Amino acid sequence: MNSAIAALIGLALAIVLIIRKVPPVFALFLGALTGGLLAGWGMQTTVADMVSGVKDITPAIVRILAAGVLTGALVVTGAAESIAVAILKKLGAKRIYLALALSAMLLCATGVFIDVAVITIAPIALMIGSRAGAPLPKLMIAMIGGGKCGNIISPNPNTIVAAENFGTQLQSVMLANVIPALIGLAVTVWLIIPLVPAGKAALEAVNSENGNEKNLPSFWASVAGPLLAVVLLALRPVFGIVIDPLVALPAGGLFCLLVTGRWKQTLESLKYGLEKMSPVAVLLIGTGAIAGIINASAIKDVLVAALSGWGAGGQLLAPISGILMCAATASTTAGATIASASFSGAILGAGVSPVAGAALLNASCTVLDHLPHGSFFNATGGCVGMSVAQRMKLIPYETLVGLTLTIFSFLIQYLF
Repeated sequence: MNSAIAALIGLALAIVLIIRKVPPVFALFLGALTGGLLAGWGMQTTVADMVSGVKDITPAIVRILAAGVLTGALVVTGAAESIAVAILKKLGAKRIYLALALSAMLLCATGVFIDVAVITIAPIALMIGSRAGAPLPKLMIAMIGGGKCGNIISPNPNTIVAAENFGTQLQSVMLANVIPALIGLAVTVWLIIPLVPAGKAALEAVNSENGNEKNLPSFWASVAGPLLAVVLLALRPVFGIVIDPLVALPAGGLFCLLVTGRWKQTLESLKYGLEKMSPVAVLLIGTGAIAGIINASAIKDVLVAALSGWGAGGQLLAPISGILMCAATASTTAGATIASASFSGAILGAGVSPVAGAALLNASCTVLDHLPHGSFFNATGGCVGMSVAQRMKLIPYETLVGLTLTIFSFLIQYLF
C-alpha cells in the first residue's frame, strides 16, 4: 500500500479511537503502528520510526515540563486571576467583551493554558455578564477568541514545540505573531462577537469567590514573573546572551512566587504545574510516534506536489499542514507537534525561513483545535454549564478567529 495512504489510515484510526474515548496516547500509538504496518515496513522498521519521532520532540517535552513552574506559580498564587480582575475593573462592564478577550489573551501570553485561562476567567465573566445582561455565547467567544490570540505569542507547549522542530528561537516565534494576535483581538471583539447569536443570558456563577474581595496579589506583582521570563528570553536577540527557555520559564515562575509574597506556596505551585504539564508531555509522546510515521511516509511529497502549481505553494504548506493536524487531533499542541515534526523539513526546503514557518504553522493550529473530540471543547463548555449542543454552535465563530490569525500571520510573515 502507498505509504501516504497507509499513514492517513493510521491517523484516521487514531482519531476514531480518540473520539471513542480511548486515551489519546494509546490511540496515537496504535494509529502509528497500523500506518507503518500497512505501508509494508514491518514491525521493526515501524517501531524504529515511531521511536525516532518521539526522540525528535524530546527536547520540547523537557522545556514544556519546565514551563509548568511558571504556569503553576501564576495560577496557585492567584496572579492569573489578579490580572483578569484588574483588566475587568479597569475597562468596566460597558467594555466587557474587550475586557474578557484582553484578559484571556494576556493570561495565555504569559504561559497559562488556554483552557485554564478560560476556566479562571469564567466565574468573573458570568458574574459581570449577568449584571450587564450579556449573552453567554458572546462571553464565551470573547474568552476563547482572546485566548487563541494569546496562545500564538506565548511560551505555551504549541509555541515551544513549533520553535524546536523548526530549529529557531522561542522568543522569535512569539514575537513574529504579535501583530496578527493584536489584529485577531480587534477582529474578535468588533467583528466576530457581533455575529454571534445572543442565546441565553449569562447566569451569575454559583459559589464563586471571584465576586468577593480575595487576597490577590497586585497586578504589577502578578505580571512580574512573566515579564522576567520574557526579558531573559530577549537577552539572546538583543545582547547575544543565550538563556534557554528551560531556565527562563522556571525563573519567571520562581520570581512570581517571590514578588507576590507566596513563597510558601512553592511546592503547591510545582505540583500544580507538573499536574498540568504531565498530560501534555505524555500526549506529545504519542504525537511524536505518529509524527515519525508521517515523516517517513510520502505524505509530504504528495502535499508538496499538490501545491507545486501555486505561486506560494511552499508558504501554503505551513498553514495547510497545521490546520489539518489540529483538526485531526483537536489540539493546538498535538497539531503543532505532528505538523512541525512531519512537515518542517519540506517547508524549510521550499525556502521559508524557520521563524516564518514556525509562526505561521503555530497560528494555523488555532483554526480547528476546538472540535468536539478534543478536551478543550469539553473543558470550556463545562466550566460555564453549556450543553454539547450549545457548545457546538460556537465552533464557526471560533474557527473565524483562528482563520483571522492564520491569514494575518501569513500576510505578516511573507508580504511584509
